Amino acid sequence: MDVKTKRRAHVENGDEGEDLVLATLVANGDDISPLVRHAFEMGRPEGLLRQLDFVVKKKEAEIEAMCKTHYEEFILAVDELRGVLVDAEELKSELQSDNFKLQQVGTTLLIKLEELLESYTIKKNVTEAIKMSKNCIKVLELCVKCNNHISEGQFYPALKTVDLLEKCYIQNIPARALKKVIEKKIPSIKLHIEKKVCSQVNEWMVQIRSSCKKIGQTAIGRAAQVRQRDEEMLERKRKAEGLNISEVDDQAYNLVVEEDEDSAMKFDLTPLYRACHIHSCLGILEQFHDYYYKNRLLQLNSDLEISSAQPFVESHQTFLAQIAGYFIVEDKVLRTAGGLLVPDKVETMWETALAKVTSMLDMQFSHMNSATHLLLVKDYVTLLASTLRQYGYDIGQLLDVLDNSRDKYHRLLLQECQKQIVDVLGKDSYEQMVIKKDTDYENNVLSFNIQTSDIMPAFPYVAPFSSMVPDACRIVRSFIKGSVDYLSNGVRTGFFDFVRKYLDKFLIEVLNETLLDTINSGNISVSQAMQLAANITVLERACDFFLRHASQQCCISVRSVEKPQATLTAKVLLKTSRDAVYITLLSLVNTKLDEYMNLVESINWTSEEAKPNGNDYINEVIFYLDSLMSTAQQILPLDAMYKVGTSAIEHISNTIVAAFLSDNVKRFNANAVMNFNNDLRMLESFADEKFHCSGLAEFYSGASFKSCMIEARQLMNLLSSSQPENFMNPVIREKNYYALDYKMVGSICDKFKDSPDGIFGSLSNKNTKQSAKKKSMDMLKKRLKDFN
Repeated sequence: MDVKTKRRAHVENGDEGEDLVLATLVANGDDISPLVRHAFEMGRPEGLLRQLDFVVKKKEAEIEAMCKTHYEEFILAVDELRGVLVDAEELKSELQSDNFKLQQVGTTLLIKLEELLESYTIKKNVTEAIKMSKNCIKVLELCVKCNNHISEGQFYPALKTVDLLEKCYIQNIPARALKKVIEKKIPSIKLHIEKKVCSQVNEWMVQIRSSCKKIGQTAIGRAAQVRQRDEEMLERKRKAEGLNISEVDDQAYNLVVEEDEDSAMKFDLTPLYRACHIHSCLGILEQFHDYYYKNRLLQLNSDLEISSAQPFVESHQTFLAQIAGYFIVEDKVLRTAGGLLVPDKVETMWETALAKVTSMLDMQFSHMNSATHLLLVKDYVTLLASTLRQYGYDIGQLLDVLDNSRDKYHRLLLQECQKQIVDVLGKDSYEQMVIKKDTDYENNVLSFNIQTSDIMPAFPYVAPFSSMVPDACRIVRSFIKGSVDYLSNGVRTGFFDFVRKYLDKFLIEVLNETLLDTINSGNISVSQAMQLAANITVLERACDFFLRHASQQCCISVRSVEKPQATLTAKVLLKTSRDAVYITLLSLVNTKLDEYMNLVESINWTSEEAKPNGNDYINEVIFYLDSLMSTAQQILPLDAMYKVGTSAIEHISNTIVAAFLSDNVKRFNANAVMNFNNDLRMLESFADEKFHCSGLAEFYSGASFKSCMIEARQLMNLLSSSQPENFMNPVIREKNYYALDYKMVGSICDKFKDSPDGIFGSLSNKNTKQSAKKKSMDMLKKRLKDFN
């Protein structure tokens, strides 16, 4: 016993710490599996088992000690339990007797309870049936209400009723047949409503398409009114520029137009709004958006087709008004229909229309042969562009089309004006225009600024030009207006340079070329050529007026076009044409003079007597020259008159000299020289008189008409000289015969021979003076031969 006690004491002391931990865990009911796992993982399960055995033994000892302590109390408790068992048996017998009695009484009550429960079940079923009936009645009432809404065209209330059925009633309908019917009918109702709404939209599309023309015409008409007001204000500004008014209120020309769009163009979009709302309620709004866009695009493509049965110039207004109305409607739909259209789709429609319209306009413009028709269409296109620009549409391509047809329009305008110019020149009488009253003077002279004086003349007034000048000026003015009308109103800003270019082109290619054709036609007389030269001079001066008028029409400051570098090229070319007329005029005069001077060769070159009054032809020549110079003095300016006079007289002088050199004249004598000398004196006397009485002496004092006959005069002086051999003296020749050529003098002297029977016969002894002259002439001939 002692050994065991010592051993136990030793173990207990050795493992007391671990046993306490293990005992504490077991007493507390804690999980000891971690310790078990740990012991096996460490490879020391034996120690754990010893500890567990120790805990078991310790607990057994505790139980044994506890049982010893309460043994007597346990015996007493057992005795009490036996007494209780007897009492329990008695109580059980009493309970069985009471239960029998209770069962007999409860059977009747149970039957009544079952009857009561059955009544409660029936009541509940009836209540449910009433509730179900009420639901069915409510559903049917909603169905009837929906049908009434549909029949009355009230689709939104009908859809709200259907939505109410779907969300609140259809799931609670007890009658399966009714529920099935309603579920089947709801999609049909929605489809019917959709079709009805689309049908209304289709009717609206048909109606709005028929209204688009009126809408477009109204909008374009309003744009035309605005343009008219602008043009009236521009006209006031042009007049102000023309009067050189320096202070002009610029605000007077700023037109502010504020008009109520709805009052000008009313169209109802209610069916469209309703359709959008209905389709939104149906949940297919995007589908309706596509439907509307595709159908309107189809309508647009149909509107863009033009009929070939009617000329475009007659149908263009209706066509363009339809397009304008279409896009005005689409703009309002875009702004007010809540997303029915998006800007990209409107832009696509506009680009489609723009491509078609521009292509069609290009083709139509290319086929037009009338500037008036082209301008008419252009004006309406610019009104269309102005109208649609207010709604935010890009109109650049439209203006480009008009800009591209600019040359075509002006080419047609040039052709039309050319016909008018040709007609005016063909009908011109080439007589100075007689103006009998001040209104005619204002209309034909002052209105084109071609007056020669700022003082109002006395009437009747004989103008220096013929009727073709004011008529041509009117045509030029109408051309300027036509050019400005096309280039203004939206085509391009700052178009004055184009107007000036086309004006220059018209004056050069039409007016000037037509004048040149008339000049070169060979069908004009001297007086006509003279009048034509005067007319061109006036037209040349009118070029400044044309340029100022063009600047005023373009609202450009007149000061900017009065600079020298701003002048028209046509002005220079008209001056060249005027010089061409002078050349033609001089040629005509010389041709006429040749008719008279041809008589020179038919005179008697070996006459036996001198004629104090000259040859017969000279009188006709002087008479013609007098008529010519008088007419020139009335029509031509002094410089042109001087040019005509000098040319005519010089031509006569050359003809006289040429007559002496002519091969038809084999011989002439001193009498012929004396006759020609008398002719020349008469011509010189006439030339001096005309030169001084016409006022030319004040401007051409150093070069008179008489100086144009210097060659003929020196030749007559030489042939009449008593010492013709002095011609070979350089000093004398330079002083008296500088216009004569050696060879010419030699050829003429060879023909100068006196007749033996004449008064200058070299063999007669009666005239020794003439014999001496003959010797001198022979000496001159010899020396000229030696010189050559």
